[in-house]
Amino acid sequence: MLEMMDDKGFQRDLLRLKVNCIRCDWKGLLKSYPEHLDKDHTNWTCEYCNEIFLLASLMDEHKKNSCSKIAVACVLVNLGCSNKLSKSNMSEHFLSELHQRCLLVFIHQIIMLIHLHMNNNSLTELVQSQGLQLLPSLMTVTSAATSIVRTTTDQTVVNGKVEEGAFNLVPLAISNAKSLVSSADINDFYGKLSQNYETLMVSIKDIQILSEDSVRLSTESLRHQNILQSCQIEINQIKQSVDEKDSYIAGIAPSYEILQQETSSMKQKVDDLQSISLDGTLIWKITNVSENMVDAQSERQTSIYSPPFYSSRTGYKMRARLYLHGDGNARRTHMSLFFVIMRGVYDAILTWPFNFKVTFCLFDLSGQQQHIIDSFRPDIKSNSFQRPRSEMNIASGIPKFIPLSIIQQDNNSYIRDNTMYIKVIVDFEDTPKMMLSYALTLNSGLPHHIQQSMMKQEVEKRQSGQPQPPMSSQQEQATVSETSSTLDNFNHP
Repeated sequence: MLEMMDDKGFQRDLLRLKVNCIRCDWKGLLKSYPEHLDKDHTNWTCEYCNEIFLLASLMDEHKKNSCSKIAVACVLVNLGCSNKLSKSNMSEHFLSELHQRCLLVFIHQIIMLIHLHMNNNSLTELVQSQGLQLLPSLMTVTSAATSIVRTTTDQTVVNGKVEEGAFNLVPLAISNAKSLVSSADINDFYGKLSQNYETLMVSIKDIQILSEDSVRLSTESLRHQNILQSCQIEINQIKQSVDEKDSYIAGIAPSYEILQQETSSMKQKVDDLQSISLDGTLIWKITNVSENMVDAQSERQTSIYSPPFYSSRTGYKMRARLYLHGDGNARRTHMSLFFVIMRGVYDAILTWPFNFKVTFCLFDLSGQQQHIIDSFRPDIKSNSFQRPRSEMNIASGIPKFIPLSIIQQDNNSYIRDNTMYIKVIVDFEDTPKMMLSYALTLNSGLPHHIQQSMMKQEVEKRQSGQPQPPMSSQQEQATVSETSSTLDNFNHP
């Protein structure tokens, strides 16, 4: 495990670097920069919304223009409207009943002022006679203009357009007052009123734009709601379709399992047909011997079956059955090998009971011809050799075919690459015992009729008394093994 260590020399060099402050003109070493920040620079926090700023000027600009929680006075505060409220609540306040009343008072005072001054009344006398609070309001009338327009939208704006004549009174009064009154107060008032009128016109145009935007946003919102409803309907339909498919899949699951079983059975039949034998002879290749042996020991699968084979195209149907870990009294001591008569298509025209000699041979794969050979002749009284009434008769054969001690030896000569070979011969011609070992030493790759011809030639030679070539030691050992196995089978029918 690596251990991390601080490079103190590099750290000292880093702290000696010269840096410039990003907030002022300070220059110095990096190690002194944190102290400078703590001493000369503090973060500024808006007391209304708690937003943090690096500079005081940025915070002041924020308070002036963008802080939505700062408290401000209503533009009509001198007419009795609310004194302080936050900017975020200003729009709602403009629509309140109090603000509307103050707005009406303000407009009424302006109209009275214009009309009365047209009769040459002075401003002072007008204010004193009417008890108006207008003059202080004129100082803030510029900022009030926009608010006035916003709060009267529902009365002067219809569908985003200003009604004709809403402000006609003001320019008319201004024109008349200009021709009749020449005092400094009236001129000052006229200038401010003209300026505010222009501001009102600009604000009205802005209101029209905002109204159009509001209509557009409302239409867009309605369209989105319709799309959302359509999506929800489609989702429900998809969910219903998924539920229907799930129900359908659940319904076909049993049928699928049956189909899998039938497919597996069909595959087995096809495999059997590919290796079918029609001459009463079977060479059975057994793969995965170690796995099958484990299954047999654990009794998960105690036996395995060979592919079916036939005595002819219209003959007996047969197969072999192997207990790799033994059966009955031979369990855990010997490998048991049995012969099984199966129900065939042509059983009705065959001769019963089955009484032909059966020979088993476990091939020696080392090339030394040390085959394990054993045979038996059927007991014609046994049900195992009568015409089958079910798919298969009860298996019968040789329980103690070969000791397990031989098969379980490492590098034994009967198992190679986890595979072994067993040959089953049904002897329909009562082949002499002396020829049995010879037949099993023939090359299994030769055609059957060639093997039969070679056996006939060998029989003729032996019957004619011609001297035979001496048997090899391998043939002698195969003969001895066959003879002993036959005797053993005689003692264990």
